[in-house]
Amino acid sequence: MKKSITELEDKSLSPHPMGVSNELSFALYGAANRMMQLHKPFLKPLGLTFSQYLVMLELFAGTPRTVGDLGTRLNMETGTITPILKRLEIAGKVTRARDVEDERRVLINLTSAGEALRDDVLAISGQIRSACKLDQKGAMDLKDTLNDLAWPATH
Repeated sequence: MKKSITELEDKSLSPHPMGVSNELSFALYGAANRMMQLHKPFLKPLGLTFSQYLVMLELFAGTPRTVGDLGTRLNMETGTITPILKRLEIAGKVTRARDVEDERRVLINLTSAGEALRDDVLAISGQIRSACKLDQKGAMDLKDTLNDLAWPATH
């Protein structure tokens, strides 16, 4: 007996033991995408992408920073972080300069325009927590769980 399109669609929406809905990796992938989408309306007026936002957060923790240090802290390879830093430099938010003590290292500093974003950038985490309907404890618990997964005990 042939099944109608409606019957097939209804069945396709139900969880299947072999489907992606049962995969932790899919849940994390979806959550990561949702997180980036939640940030967009807050970042767009600041002229930042999500990756640039992460770099700026780390720079607000202290400068100057080496490219290598930023890459390690953000879990980004040099080939990933360098274009992000170049775009931030073009936008006038950071400077990149060779370390006079070791020319192999590139030091990143905030410009006055980058520093001017500090309050707005730092306010975003509270706005995201609110959008996710998480209180401070819920957000910290979730962050700790995800950090345990992302950064095993060796980190």
